[in-house]
Amino acid sequence: MHHGAARADPQAVHPLPAVPTTGAVPSLALKAKLFRGFADPSRLALLEALRAGARSVSELVERTGLTQPNVSNHLACLLGCGLVEREARGRFAFYRLADARVEALLAGADAILGVVAEGVSACSRYDGAS
Repeated sequence: MHHGAARADPQAVHPLPAVPTTGAVPSLALKAKLFRGFADPSRLALLEALRAGARSVSELVERTGLTQPNVSNHLACLLGCGLVEREARGRFAFYRLADARVEALLAGADAILGVVAEGVSACSRYDGAS
């Protein structure tokens, strides 16, 4: 990834390339798929744990209470989707948020919940109930 260049700050969050300016807006189906990824409690726990910076799998297991296989499977998903990055440090892999906008989205959710948490908590439709 960093061939011969100076080592980047391992805590830094790197922005993804800008969305092409073709005027195309991501489809609602694609946005829904992104938000389904965030809606999974295990993946959300991992993203939340990575807000403070890069973490190893064992640190993520400790911080989230998830099993190591569960953490590894969800990290593979998040890595494949481009939401996290992996960096090898010796014999360990460290994961971090791939884009500052992921942190901004999580912070935005915190801000929204600061206003509507009671209503969201009371909403039975979000629990899968009819």
